[in-house]
Amino acid sequence: MVIRLLRFASISICLLLIASFAVFAIGQAKEGSLHQQQELGAAPAAASTPARSAPQGQSSGAGQEEGTLHKALTDVFNKLTSPFAGLVSSSSEWATRAIKLVLALLVYGFGLGYLARVLRVRV
Repeated sequence: MVIRLLRFASISICLLLIASFAVFAIGQAKEGSLHQQQELGAAPAAASTPARSAPQGQSSGAGQEEGTLHKALTDVFNKLTSPFAGLVSSSSEWATRAIKLVLALLVYGFGLGYLARVLRVRV
């Protein structure tokens, strides 16, 4: 029973971490595309609408119009990777998230999987 729980927790945590990183990457790609379009002066009307509404209460930048799922995934990612925050010191948000992701996958994926295998052998 404990072995199954450990395996389920390991797989669930890894999937949540990967999903959070994927949402972050997609958001950054969209933001970069919008920024490039604005720089070139060819921003479509629909894409430039959020930038116009940003001064009314939100700052334009990373995570400007996050959905509740995006916020939940970001919160889960931050909580699960908080033990590694002291190990990562980079000015790049990409590098920080990538390193935290790799460390978390090693601990939660490999570590919990290994623990489940050890417990299975001893039981």
